[in-house]
Amino acid sequence: MMPSSVPGLFITGTDTGVGKTYVAALIARWLAASGRRVGVYKPAASGCTGDAQGRLVSDDAVALWEAAGRWSDLERVCPQRFAAPLAPHLAARAEGREIDADLLRSGLEYWRSRSDIVLVEGAGGLMSPLGEHEYVADLAQDLGFPLIVVSRNMLGTINATMQTLIAASVHGGGLEVAGVVLNHPAPPSAGDLSAASNRAELAARCSAPLLAAVAFGARRFDCEVDWFALAE
Repeated sequence: MMPSSVPGLFITGTDTGVGKTYVAALIARWLAASGRRVGVYKPAASGCTGDAQGRLVSDDAVALWEAAGRWSDLERVCPQRFAAPLAPHLAARAEGREIDADLLRSGLEYWRSRSDIVLVEGAGGLMSPLGEHEYVADLAQDLGFPLIVVSRNMLGTINATMQTLIAASVHGGGLEVAGVVLNHPAPPSAGDLSAASNRAELAARCSAPLLAAVAFGARRFDCEVDWFALAE
């Protein structure tokens, strides 16, 4: 675990496409509105697009940077960006490059020295690979921040969420989980009856607290959460 001079949270998800960035941005806005200087860090991103100058841009990094108030260097939000929509180490390989494992970690130092709190967003879920022998969970453990697990409000989320929490509890001796956020990243499906009961089911079954839920397109959580108090 890296020594930390500022508190932080590590936002992960039960899968890709669950809305980690959306939830992380909501947390960043809440913290910024409470007067905190919020550092936002996405160590690596794939599926990036080119801008007018030919530079790769991570839409997730831009969303986080804007939510935090655009107060610092966008390039530092996501220092490793790749074009192919693959796991980052495979996207890097497609470009004849390699993930820089040291930079995944050292890139956070820029934010530690300037922020009141740091939000780190992982790529995919905890067991998404970042290299041949490394996973997002390894990075989360090294950075040392409690996890916020983002779960998708749809059929199957109970299993996916509990599997993620089990993985967190056993990986490397265990990762601290601050709680779960149930997100609705797509318009509700009339045929998915589970959406009405998932919140209560997760709250009753999960080993970590169900902190809040986010309706599709909502600009705030459905209840008040002191995100700063959850950070370490």
